[in-house]
Amino acid sequence: MSKSSWGTTIAGLDIGTTKTCAVVATSTPEGLDIIGVGEAPSNGLRKGVITDLEETVRSIEAATEKAERMSGVHISHVYVGVTGEHVQSTNNRGVVAISSEDREVARNDVRRVVEASKLIEVGADRQIIHALARQFTVDGHDGVSDPVGMSGSRLEVDTHIITAGNTFITNVLKCVHRAGLEPAGIVFEPLASSAATLLAEERNVGVALLDIGGGTTDVAVFTGGGAIHTSTIPVGGNILTNDIALGLKTTFAEAESIKRTYGSAIADTHGDQEFPVKTLDGKTTRRVNRAQLRAIVAPRVAEIFKLAKAQISDRLPRDVVLAEIVLTGGGAHLRGIDQAAAEFFGLPSRVGVPTAIGGLTDAVRKPEFATAVGLVLFGPKGDGATWHGRNRSPFGKIANWFGDLWN
Repeated sequence: MSKSSWGTTIAGLDIGTTKTCAVVATSTPEGLDIIGVGEAPSNGLRKGVITDLEETVRSIEAATEKAERMSGVHISHVYVGVTGEHVQSTNNRGVVAISSEDREVARNDVRRVVEASKLIEVGADRQIIHALARQFTVDGHDGVSDPVGMSGSRLEVDTHIITAGNTFITNVLKCVHRAGLEPAGIVFEPLASSAATLLAEERNVGVALLDIGGGTTDVAVFTGGGAIHTSTIPVGGNILTNDIALGLKTTFAEAESIKRTYGSAIADTHGDQEFPVKTLDGKTTRRVNRAQLRAIVAPRVAEIFKLAKAQISDRLPRDVVLAEIVLTGGGAHLRGIDQAAAEFFGLPSRVGVPTAIGGLTDAVRKPEFATAVGLVLFGPKGDGATWHGRNRSPFGKIANWFGDLWN
């Protein structure tokens, strides 16, 4: 974070499978204003996991340079989004005795009980990156959102705990550091996307967010105001593009263009409309209609929904009923995908775009910017967005700094 002519600036870095995005925001009395955005192609990741350090570093450098040029602000620290199958989640409960003589809950008691909830078995190759308080209980009275100032002798908390693989996190931090940046915090990407796109009412009544990126689909389920399940599916929009390329016998780049221009998840009145498809050598074209394209796209969309539904059904308590599906990420641009989701899940569905921000809203009010914008909204809150390092990597000092900053 740094200072601009407006106020404190905050930067988020979304290192995706298909693109890397940097967003710079500045604090104002009304909230956050976006003052800079930068994008660059990602060539060093596969399904959210880094496969080429140098390519990833170059993508980070290119995206942050563009954001700096637009904002006129030097970026030094960034909130970094992470995703991938290595990220896992569970729910746990912590209990402590209220420590003060007057039996009034203090901030320190809240920190202590959240720390107590982190006492779970975590493999030597994993780290806790989030411990999100869902609700508190004071002397048996549950459903408390903020217990500070309340009187009692026993404080309990229900938390949603997210862990990630040490190796993956170390490689991400290494790329960020080599790009000349320092991580201000680490955020599991669906939490960031949720912060940018979900309304408080949706979090309370029950909502599932599907963030469909290029290589992965992130899932986050909220009810009662807090997260109860988060996960990552190793399938995203790129698999649709691959299927189109194979089915229409064309290049990946041509298939991506076709998907964006003519692709649809539902049947429509334009099924007979034809469009040209370049051959693999690019020298000739042939005609294909949109109904043929939909026959390729729709089954893959249904597969993504099926995988998401299976995870949600397995992890959702029986007494929890969802009221809505929100789709975001670049995959949410597919025509009719919200209608397809409504039919598949049997719930109202909408496409989520970043809200509750000012500044360059036209530039970021798109589903593919949900994670990057969410990083600057979620990160500074300190809702568990920390790197609890065990000092097993060259980033031990950064790990300790994060602990001092947030704990």
